[in-house]
Amino acid sequence: MSSWQIVRLIAGIFTLLSLALGIPGSPVFVSPWWLAFTAFVGANLLQSALTGWCMMEVILRKLGVREGC
Repeated sequence: MSSWQIVRLIAGIFTLLSLALGIPGSPVFVSPWWLAFTAFVGANLLQSALTGWCMMEVILRKLGVREGC
């Protein structure tokens, strides 16, 4: 997998996990404050789309993951 695919995979996992932990009807509910993490992930995706820069992708490249096109 290339770095951009992994970034989207991680963002999707973080979003779904934080929703599961933050929605009161969920069987794994912990606290509604987990929804702040969902907003954080969304804000980072928006920032990445507008600027073309993503910190997670930088970290993945330093770990040796190949750059995507």
